[in-house]
Amino acid sequence: MNEMTKIETTLKDWETDQEVRWCPGCGDYAILKAVQRTLPQLGADPSNTVFISGIGCSSRFPYYMETYGFHTIHGRAPAVATGVKLANPDLDIWLVTGDGDGLSIGGNHMLHVLRRNVNMQIMLFNNEIYGLTKGQYSPTSRIGTRSPSTPIGSVDRPANPCAFALGAGARFVGRGFDVSKNLPEVLKAAHAHQGAAFIEIFQNCIVYNKDVFNDFAAPKGAEDRQLWLENGQPMLFAGGTQGIALDNENLCLKVVDVADGDWEAAGVIVHDVTNRSIAHMLVELPFGPFPMALGVLYDDPRPTFESGVAEERAKATAGKEANLAKLLGSGQTWTVEG
Repeated sequence: MNEMTKIETTLKDWETDQEVRWCPGCGDYAILKAVQRTLPQLGADPSNTVFISGIGCSSRFPYYMETYGFHTIHGRAPAVATGVKLANPDLDIWLVTGDGDGLSIGGNHMLHVLRRNVNMQIMLFNNEIYGLTKGQYSPTSRIGTRSPSTPIGSVDRPANPCAFALGAGARFVGRGFDVSKNLPEVLKAAHAHQGAAFIEIFQNCIVYNKDVFNDFAAPKGAEDRQLWLENGQPMLFAGGTQGIALDNENLCLKVVDVADGDWEAAGVIVHDVTNRSIAHMLVELPFGPFPMALGVLYDDPRPTFESGVAEERAKATAGKEANLAKLLGSGQTWTVEG
């Protein structure tokens, strides 16, 4: 957990005087408000909070948060955030990126911040398109996506952000969408996690990829196609009339009907956030035959990168004198005469 002295704030304390400049109707507005509403509930301190971003529509985020922040360069936000955390481990760091910034030019940096397990919250806004550069297809765009760079349709098989995160060694993987009332709960769980917490947030790009997530994220009428996961609770959806069970013969998940609320008789499994194998299955579920898996998919902490670095430093300096002049004069030296 991010250790800090809790203070009392309101949403207004987290809002800046900057004009919010996203397209009218953009899903980023909803995510911004979700974060600004969540931070007071966490007892977070604006003076101890840092938002760090790369390049893209989502990366304007630090301007709109009344905290410290860095708007860095394309794909390199994880490297900057790692440096900030090592310099001051007490800071509460939120990294904001997009599907292009984080998984294309920044894919290598994203991989390493996850495998190192640097303690921060990583929000990846996934709109399946490059928005800021006018609608080219992105690493997460679906096959057949028409865009200025794929005028007759993309043939690329899209990246799966949560599968990528698990494959990179992430110890926390969550998923939500911009207008969901449950998004703050996912953010709270990520913040409580000790280590790199990866949250994929489906975000509606109103201009270049409008309503692409409506099958499961429409404001009304899509609830039956959402599987909201809760630790220790059965995996139920569609008002409890259907659930997810384990197909033991084929070692995969399957949808089952639940009669009269008897989910145990139907074989519905109970969600265990520490079960990495089931998490892999959940992130790979094809939407359509299955509902969209949302919430905390995986949460199993391990020691963080910065704690390991601090321990190593302590051992290396134990019993030693901090004397730069002595260090420079040690070993082989030369005198240069003019």
